[in-house]
Amino acid sequence: VVDLNDRYLRKITVGQSPTEKGFTRETAFDISVASEIMAILALGSDVDDIKERLASMVVALDKSGNPVTADDLGMTGALLVLLKDAFEPTLMQSLEGTPVLVHTGPFANIAHGCSSILADKIAMKLAKENGYVATEAGFGSDIGMEKFFDIKCRASADRPHCAVIVATVRALKMHGGGPAVSPGLPLHDVYVKENLELLKNGLCNLGKHISNGNKFGVPVVIAINKHGNDTAAELQLVKEFAESNGAFRAVICDHWAKGGAGAVDLADAVIEACDKETVFDYLYPLKLSIQEKIKIIATEMYGAGNIEYTDDVLEKIKSFTEKGYDKFPICMAKTSNSLTGDPAVKGAPTGFTLKINGIFASVGAEFVVPMVGEISKMPGLPTRPSIYDIDLNTKTGQIEGLF
Repeated sequence: VVDLNDRYLRKITVGQSPTEKGFTRETAFDISVASEIMAILALGSDVDDIKERLASMVVALDKSGNPVTADDLGMTGALLVLLKDAFEPTLMQSLEGTPVLVHTGPFANIAHGCSSILADKIAMKLAKENGYVATEAGFGSDIGMEKFFDIKCRASADRPHCAVIVATVRALKMHGGGPAVSPGLPLHDVYVKENLELLKNGLCNLGKHISNGNKFGVPVVIAINKHGNDTAAELQLVKEFAESNGAFRAVICDHWAKGGAGAVDLADAVIEACDKETVFDYLYPLKLSIQEKIKIIATEMYGAGNIEYTDDVLEKIKSFTEKGYDKFPICMAKTSNSLTGDPAVKGAPTGFTLKINGIFASVGAEFVVPMVGEISKMPGLPTRPSIYDIDLNTKTGQIEGLF
């Protein structure tokens, strides 16, 4: 793994040196956050748990098809020493001085996309009994929230009091049929001018995310992140829709312009939601088969009608079941741009076919990863990377174009 965006590293050939005696093979680099070690660092409850998970990582199969673990190769101690300084979260602060614990970054497409259990436990200890800790789950309710609840909360045994879903007028307009948005290119007029019809058409997507949150038994608070071009009528339309479609509260937030003062109403709504009596529950029990768990996630979270598997995936599911990996939670690898497996499909479609064209098990992290569509574990730079806009002003010493 490497912390670098490079399309050329998505497929490489290794072992070409004469000393390797012809044992060449095709392989690939992953970005560091897509590694199983990153997921283990995030899901470990303490150092001993992390050590046990590292030891359990399956890195290969022997000639008889039996798992070969990191511990079999004698790597556990060395791995632990390399990670020694990574166990403790980094304490940072927001612009207004709020403490922020920054720790781990498991790829939300491939892993569970959440901050570490260790950081959350430290934060909860510091906040004490009457305090509040906000922790992030990468991407929407279909990926981030579901994985947070079904994977991370199982591992930590912590119970969330509420879920906050961030929505914007612009994103909902895109889900309503607005033109594609490309990084670095100017926004289409429909995103910077009032268009209630387009916005109304995209509200179904927000409704689905609210419904997803309610299925876990926690109150859902909608934070409507206000942009400068949003009109009062557009913001009010989103607020009214959310509150009449299952949200506990919907709050228009102006923190981008006003900082913490612009999110006081959101904080009050979250406190009110946390005071509510709730019965949190997971989406599925672990005793179900791999395919049963995939079906529940696909139908309940995404709105799929049926699931298709390749022959190779079905063979691997059979093998994983024989090895006992079927008792792990499911960590779906799916695009974040759509509730479906196709990033171009917007809104909240139902009855579609979800295609599983790959699957692997992260035995140390303790989850099974079905691959929906084409998911790359090595990002590539866009056609026009941001590097072209970055420079150092040699007279003032100021960095330009970074933000």
